[in-house]
This record gives sequence, structure tokens and C-alpha cells, in this order.
Amino acid sequence: MRSIIKYFTQTAMEIIRKIINHAYTLCVKGAFRRFGKGSLIDWRLERFVGAKHISIGSDTVVHEYSRLMTNCLIEGVTPELVIGNDCNIGSRAMITACRSIVIGDHLLTGSNVLITDNAHGASTYEQMQLPPLQRPTTSKGGVCIGKNVWIGNNACIMPGVTIGDGVIVAANSVVTKDIPPYSVAAGVPAKVVKSCNQQ
Repeated sequence: MRSIIKYFTQTAMEIIRKIINHAYTLCVKGAFRRFGKGSLIDWRLERFVGAKHISIGSDTVVHEYSRLMTNCLIEGVTPELVIGNDCNIGSRAMITACRSIVIGDHLLTGSNVLITDNAHGASTYEQMQLPPLQRPTTSKGGVCIGKNVWIGNNACIMPGVTIGDGVIVAANSVVTKDIPPYSVAAGVPAKVVKSCNQQ
């Protein structure tokens, strides 16, 4: 009897959660530059900033406690964040663009993933004397992630990086350089540990 009650309780909670998520998405989707059909944002999203510069494709899900942000912090640059179709952004992800982040279709991320195109200041003696929040925002370039990419838990995708189609980024990796298509990258900094290009 307890197992039956537990099953129906869990099922009811899941239905309620879906209804709340759909209602929340309906309320906020108009703030975005583009918001595709069938996409969903969890109502527990931690925050989104600069939604007018954020485009989300169709059938994409952004899970709980994540942050999507664009900031106009670089003079003369209008930021953009583009997330493709059928992407699954794991919980507690942080995606922040001051220049450009473009994510292809079918991205899957684990939890606690960071994707950023910017940093708090340059690593110079003069700037390092300042508190980090007082340093001017810098960017080494935008981030481009191809289609069918899988990024594991706690991975960091840093500024100026291009990740090719089909890439797997292992958990806890820090990607600081381009990763070619159909390869596996792992480590800090991430290096290609396997290449699966067609013969």
C-alpha cells in the first residue's frame, strides 16, 4: 500500500511540476529575442539577464537553478547568446555572453557546466591590483559549439573556443583551445584523448 501511495504521490508531483514549468515558460518567453516552439525553462531558473539578446530554438530544455546572461559590457559590441534546437541544458549551468556564444542543435550538458566568452579583466599586474569586480570585462573571442555535443558535469568552456560537431567533453574538464569534430577531450586544460573521424 505504501508503495502505491508513493507512486501516485510522485506522479502527481511530476504533473504539478510540469504544469508550473509550462506556466512559467509562457510568462517569460516573450522577453527573449526568439523562443522556439516546445522549449521549456524550469521555473526554478536562478536568473536570466539580457534576454532580448538571447535566442532559444525549438524543443530545448533549460533545467533548474541555471543562469542565462548577456551583458553589454564591451564598448561597441552587442552580445548574443544563441541556443539551438533540441538542447538539454543541465541544472546549475551558467552561460554568460558579452560577445557571442552560439550553441548548435542537440547539445546535452551535465550539471554545473560553465560556458563563457568573458573574464573579469586581463592577467596584468596593473589590473590584478584591482578587486575583480572593478576590472574591465575582457573577451578573447566568442564561443562556438557544434551540433550533437555532449559536455559532462562541472566542465568549463572558456572564451575564444570552438568545439566541433559530435565532441564529448569529459566531466571536470576546462576547455581553453579548439576541439576538432568527433573527438573526446578531457583534462585541465582539456586535450584530445580520442579522435573518431570517419576513415
